[in-house]
Amino acid sequence: MARSELDYLVHILRAPVYNAAIMTDVSVMQRLSDEIDNKVFLKREDQQPVKSFKLRGAYNCIAQLSDELKATGVIAASAGNHAQGVAYAAKAMNINASIVMPETTPEIKVDAVKKFGGNNVEVILHGTSFDQASEHANALCETRELTMIPPFDHEDVIAGQGTIGKELLEQISHIDYLFLAVGGGGLAAGVGVYVKKINPDIRIVAVESDESACLKAALEAGRPVTLPNVGIFADGVAVKTMGAEAFRVCQRVVDEVVTVTNDEICAAIKDIFDDTRVIAEPAGALSIAAMRKYAKQHKLTNKHFAGILCGANINFHTLRYVSERCELGEQKEAVFAVRIPEQRGSFRNFCAQLEGAIITEFNYRYSSSDEAHVFVGVKLKRGRAELYELLQKLADNGYTCFDLSENELAKLHVRHMVGGRPASRLSERLYSFSFPEYPGALMQFLNTLGQKWNITLFHYRNHGAAQGLVLAGFEVDDSKHLLLLDYLEELGFDFEEQSDNPAYQFFLANA
Repeated sequence: MARSELDYLVHILRAPVYNAAIMTDVSVMQRLSDEIDNKVFLKREDQQPVKSFKLRGAYNCIAQLSDELKATGVIAASAGNHAQGVAYAAKAMNINASIVMPETTPEIKVDAVKKFGGNNVEVILHGTSFDQASEHANALCETRELTMIPPFDHEDVIAGQGTIGKELLEQISHIDYLFLAVGGGGLAAGVGVYVKKINPDIRIVAVESDESACLKAALEAGRPVTLPNVGIFADGVAVKTMGAEAFRVCQRVVDEVVTVTNDEICAAIKDIFDDTRVIAEPAGALSIAAMRKYAKQHKLTNKHFAGILCGANINFHTLRYVSERCELGEQKEAVFAVRIPEQRGSFRNFCAQLEGAIITEFNYRYSSSDEAHVFVGVKLKRGRAELYELLQKLADNGYTCFDLSENELAKLHVRHMVGGRPASRLSERLYSFSFPEYPGALMQFLNTLGQKWNITLFHYRNHGAAQGLVLAGFEVDDSKHLLLLDYLEELGFDFEEQSDNPAYQFFLANA
């Protein structure tokens, strides 16, 4: 028989999670609150011993087992936060646990599970995907007569996560909108059922990555469905099929579902860092990712928003991607492509059209005798409207432009691949430059460089550092090489010839 909302309420109140988990803090995100004109509260589940909320559900699920089942041991399949939660809970209750993880799991995660579980946990590496690891765990569960601890689709797991809702209503006197991340649905179901039972006036907004929106798909179909594929950037919510029980509960307590892009998730990670100095994992930032867009779409002001920082177990190398994409997610940067005539001075003339806009990136490579293609990034102060005005101005002046700000292929790959080898033979020399960075510095650099020499390659990326760095190619015969050197010396910039650099010779120079 399906558990009622009242049953869940009682189960949540009785959940013994505090034998292992802690009551986490709520932070006011003042900077973001000021920016979106709504008060933003953030529940800090990154403070848990395993740096995520998963400990609550795992511990409650194991705690409900009989002494006989505990003595036999438990098993779980996970490559992330659930594995660490089960390991920590098993050690806290001094029972044995087997945790199956894919062989491709980063070593840092495997080591974390071993550290949290100690001698109580056996880590088994099997297969190259979570599905293969899960299948093996199910087989071991039968042959060893263990108890499976699922990551989300279990009443006891859902109730354990629901203790977050209990704490939220004790810590925040008033909430208008509660944003809950959804992967398998255990968190949204547990927190949602408690909050709605205590205060039905709170609007619950489920938040999914647009690359793994299994709740949205399930609501449209009226039942859980399996997505053909999911994105892995927000790996903590990369679930193809949400739980049946989690869906049943979410169907009753969730008011609406919104999806967010990877760029919006990156912007949310930055928002959380700016206000708390904590680096959230992508799945952990989902609730914050929705707030900026939601407030703007619904024209909300002076409301109280609450969200949960679900976890902070981020792969350090992911930060490169986050840094690259966060300002696109905040609509504080845009990227576009433009065609310019391939003639002396056209590159500088195009930059003059930008009229003091802060350029964040400039990729250019000579392609033919008629035209060149340029990849441009610009800072935005007024969001997308400012970009549209700029593109219209360029169009009015005869330039063909293409907005690439929503083009995933362009942002992920093409921006780093613009150019290649020239289509025709060039007598080219390559130089790297550095100059003091400030608004308008690139234009000043180009003005100083002048139009005496034909530029055949150009790359600039504003990294927010004290020095601007440019890589530029010049068309120059050997007979005029010394003249070019004298000219560059007179400009006063720090520069170094890179014509013999093997990376240039391999990828960009004439064959």
